[in-house]
Amino acid sequence: MTLYAQTPRRRMFQVLADLLVIAWVITWVRAGRWVHDTVAVLAGPGRTLEDAGTSLSDGLSSAGDTVARVPLVGDEARTPFTAAGNAADSISQAGVEVQEGAMQLAMLLGLTIAAVPILLVVAVWFIARARFVSRARAARRILDNAADLDLFALRALAKQPVRALARISDDPADAWRTKDPDVVRALAALELRSLGLRAPAPH
Repeated sequence: MTLYAQTPRRRMFQVLADLLVIAWVITWVRAGRWVHDTVAVLAGPGRTLEDAGTSLSDGLSSAGDTVARVPLVGDEARTPFTAAGNAADSISQAGVEVQEGAMQLAMLLGLTIAAVPILLVVAVWFIARARFVSRARAARRILDNAADLDLFALRALAKQPVRALARISDDPADAWRTKDPDVVRALAALELRSLGLRAPAPH
């Protein structure tokens, strides 16, 4: 599989594109983590609420146990402490829910901030690279030897800019029809260069 062009200029641009995509991904991953960490701070009050509720519930439970040991009125006196302890447990649970909500929001925002720009750029990069690999593979299957250059010379006549063709010959179409080897090779090299490939060495 040909992942990179054979021609130095195009290979340089491909490597540069790869490095830019990597830098882009790293940048947005860091941005996503920063957003996640920033939003996760919202879980702080929830932890405080949970700790306060748990501490209050433990204190009330301990007080209720102490009161319960009082003869005759112990069980009745314990009831308000139990009810208050249940209320404190509710406060603690509310703190847990605040933390879970903040962490879920932090995860969602962090992933969204990072994933959207990364996926867009990586998709464009992948499509461009896949197109290059597909074209290069097809060209290399055809281009077994110098005798196959005629097809690429014809493609050059059909696709390449007139100014580029004029630099090869004053009448490149006639030279191609008459099988001028130098012109055919120059035309094929022009087309192959646009695909990031080199023409095979002449035999």
